[in-house]
Amino acid sequence: MTMKRRFPCVRWPALAFGCAAAIAVATPSLAQQPRDRDWVQPPNDLPRAERGQPTDNLDTLFAALKIAPDAASAKAIEERIWALWMNSGSDTCALLMTRVKVATDAKDYDLAIKLLNAIVEIKPDYVEAWNRRATIYYLKNDFAHAIADIREVLAREPRHFGALSGLGMMLQEIGDDKDALTAYRKALAIDPHLEHIPDVVKTLTEKVEGRKI
Repeated sequence: MTMKRRFPCVRWPALAFGCAAAIAVATPSLAQQPRDRDWVQPPNDLPRAERGQPTDNLDTLFAALKIAPDAASAKAIEERIWALWMNSGSDTCALLMTRVKVATDAKDYDLAIKLLNAIVEIKPDYVEAWNRRATIYYLKNDFAHAIADIREVLAREPRHFGALSGLGMMLQEIGDDKDALTAYRKALAIDPHLEHIPDVVKTLTEKVEGRKI
């Protein structure tokens, strides 16, 4: 069920942890049954991460992403970005992430979260562990924890278009169309070729701001 009540404490970019808890209290039905939705996630087959400084590589790739001439070019760049994000630099974390995928595919979300808890404890700066855990919490309809984890992602990588689009989806589901629109626009500013998001932005813009005369 989509809630139409607005949550004034959920304001971009101030995603307070207290506010996330308020969402959990105010929307009990969202935590009852797991649901599958579209969340921007890494492709199954990723290119090998490039050598060198990851930050320098990401800066170059994000600059190229903004000026990608078409969707095919953008997708190739996206895959290289995901490859860097997915590379934890730790064999232990890589093994645990493999097990997370197996658990997620089996819809054993509780096990996936336990594994991700371990990864975050081992390597707290591993952005993709936070993002993956946010995704799992989202699938469990635990928006409070999902939003808290997205905040951790964006604190470490403000350009994470997957986390931004996921944030937009959750805000839209709780009826906060204005802040959802802001999150989607930020995601598109980083990656103009994100699938489906331009259509959502167009619809929300008309809903929030009205049609242009």
